[in-house]
Amino acid sequence: MARPVVGIIGNSYLLNDQYPVHAGGQMNTEAIAEVSGCLPLIVPSDPRFVSVEELLEVCDGFLLTGGRPNVHPEEYGEPETEAHGAFDRARDAVALALVRACVARGQPFLGLCRGFQEVNVAMGGSLYPEIRDLPGRMNHRMPPDGTIEEKFELRHDVSFTEGGVFHRVMGASKVLTNTLHGQGIKAPGPRVVVDGHADDGTPEAIYIKDAPGFTLAVQWHPEWNAANDPVSRPLFEHFGAALRAWAADGSALPVMTAAQ
Repeated sequence: MARPVVGIIGNSYLLNDQYPVHAGGQMNTEAIAEVSGCLPLIVPSDPRFVSVEELLEVCDGFLLTGGRPNVHPEEYGEPETEAHGAFDRARDAVALALVRACVARGQPFLGLCRGFQEVNVAMGGSLYPEIRDLPGRMNHRMPPDGTIEEKFELRHDVSFTEGGVFHRVMGASKVLTNTLHGQGIKAPGPRVVVDGHADDGTPEAIYIKDAPGFTLAVQWHPEWNAANDPVSRPLFEHFGAALRAWAADGSALPVMTAAQ
């Protein structure tokens, strides 16, 4: 049986500071192939090359990955400042429209880090440009030095709503995660349910209220060590179940069903 196809939203880079490429992290493809049990397909996230309509037909679902550029603040009605950092307007154009289309159709997606922020913005929410500058917040950014293992080290707890979707998916009300982000949710979109927080109050886990399909997103990077991590593995396994349901007959598998 053919595996469901997962479009992995790629990022634009300059290879050797001069050769433009679209790329995705190998840990994303490993998590999709080895834990979700699906076929990973890296998507060039630029509307010059792909349309949302084409992607919805080619792919069964989508992994909204992390990335260094941030969602442009104009997408949530705020002016650009130096604190907002670098941007990728081409990815904004593809990913935000794709989220809204998937929510409407019931087509599954999983958002990670920047992808988590894209889901909130696509659904009418806003972001803080630098959460470490907020009173009482910790520094959630990636450590500037050290090995990749040290940078993706588990660093803080995330607590879920008791009996909520993420509690049921994880089988625990509190888990330990990594953290490699500077921005974070300021105001959730009207249908965005914040189902998990870090100890400092930073939103870390969301889904879309009353969506017909699978719409989970997390602020951390569960793709790291996904096959072995007890937090990452169930997240990608439930995503895989939703993808197989969609690939089989176009059935939307809601997050509440996927968590059972």
